[in-house]
Amino acid sequence: MNNAHESHWTSIPDPRIPHVLEGWARDGQAADHNILVGEMLVRNVPTDVRSGFESVRENGNSIFVFEAEGLCIGHLGHLHHEPDDAQYAALGRLDIVMAAVDGGLTVDVPTMIRILKRQRSSIVLPMHAWSMSSMQQFLAGMSDEFAIEQGGSSIEVSLRTLPPRPTVIVLRPSFLRDEIGSP
Repeated sequence: MNNAHESHWTSIPDPRIPHVLEGWARDGQAADHNILVGEMLVRNVPTDVRSGFESVRENGNSIFVFEAEGLCIGHLGHLHHEPDDAQYAALGRLDIVMAAVDGGLTVDVPTMIRILKRQRSSIVLPMHAWSMSSMQQFLAGMSDEFAIEQGGSSIEVSLRTLPPRPTVIVLRPSFLRDEIGSP
C-alpha cells in the first residue's frame, strides 16, 4: 500500500496476505521495506506527499520496486514531487515503470514527463489517467523520445522481450470479472 489515503489502503487487510507493506511513515519513521518474497526482492523508496493546501506529509508515499527474473519494476505510487538525487539513486534503473499521469492528484504532467525521461525505462505504463486530455498531453510530451503503443488489458514481459527503444504502452482497463468469466 503506497499511501495512507482512503482509496489506496485498508486498515483491515485480508489475513491470508503474508506480507502487508505500508508505504507511509509511522511515528515519524519512514517506511523501510527490503524483503525477499520467493525469488522476488521488494523494496521501497519513501517520498513526501502534499497534505492540505500548503503542508507536506513527510514520507507519506512509497515508490515500490520489485526485482525478479533480471527485471526491475517500479510503481511510482502517489508521487507528489520529483525525486531528489538520493531518491533517484535509491531507485536505480527501472526496466518497467508504472506512473500516474492524472496531472493534478499526483505530480503535474510536465514533471512526470521529466521524471520518466530521466529514468529512461524500457517500458512506461501510464496509470491514474482520469481524463483523455491529461493522457494526450502525456503521450505528446513523451513521443519525442519514446515509442507509443496501444496495448490490450495486460502485457507479458521478460528481460529478453524488452523493446529496443523506450516505449510507453497504454493498457486498456479491464474489470476483474472480465478476466475470470463472471458477469
